Amino acid sequence: MNRCKFTKYLNQFFKNDEFQDMCPNGLQVEGNENIHKIVIGVSASVELFEKAIEKKADTIIVHHGVIWNFERPLYKGGYKKRIQLLLENNINLLAYHLPLDAHPEIGNNIQIASKLGLEDTSPFGEYKGKIIGIRGSLPAVDSESFFLRIKEKINIDTMFFPFGPEKINTVGIISGGAQNDVKQAVLDGLDFYLTGEVSEHILHYVKEEKIHFASCGHHATERFGIIALGEHLKNKFNLNVEYIDIPNPV
Repeated sequence: MNRCKFTKYLNQFFKNDEFQDMCPNGLQVEGNENIHKIVIGVSASVELFEKAIEKKADTIIVHHGVIWNFERPLYKGGYKKRIQLLLENNINLLAYHLPLDAHPEIGNNIQIASKLGLEDTSPFGEYKGKIIGIRGSLPAVDSESFFLRIKEKINIDTMFFPFGPEKINTVGIISGGAQNDVKQAVLDGLDFYLTGEVSEHILHYVKEEKIHFASCGHHATERFGIIALGEHLKNKFNLNVEYIDIPNPV
């Protein structure tokens, strides 16, 4: 498939223009004009790029790319190696950050909600004027049973702060590093809030506000969208797409 047509399709599919993100979404490094083999993964890294080269990929799509507004990296060390691998092997790198979190069909948050069996889902959690999370409900379930479901479906190493009601009915989800958005869950009167990361002060906050909190891992909560994107591209364009997981406990 032609790179320009492919990139245009994805940019429209994710509605990039609607997001004020901390990185450019879409093509970040230009490579081969024609796309035949795609490797997808959560985060750009030397390890991912080397595995993609072994797979003879001409295109890599990630959630976390190599360009960020808050970073001005020098071309040395690992960053130089990443760029060098892409340029020397003529590989396209595309990245979709907030648009992949928020997408209503294949996004990280709706995928997690589906895996946990949430019903009546609706948008939740605002970032720079755009809703990126999901909230939903489920038949009242014992908290311990719901914790076990999260361990089985999302990450066995999830950290829980179990300070909410014995029965859980309403849940808010924002993947990645959205620990501070638990405040919105409290304002909305939710029983449970799930995200990827956690900071020290969160324990005291959720204990005092009497809400359950789960830190499932940044990487763990942001695998699902990129995997769903791969399946979408296979079905839509009959492309050769392969997900490569680079484990990360954070």
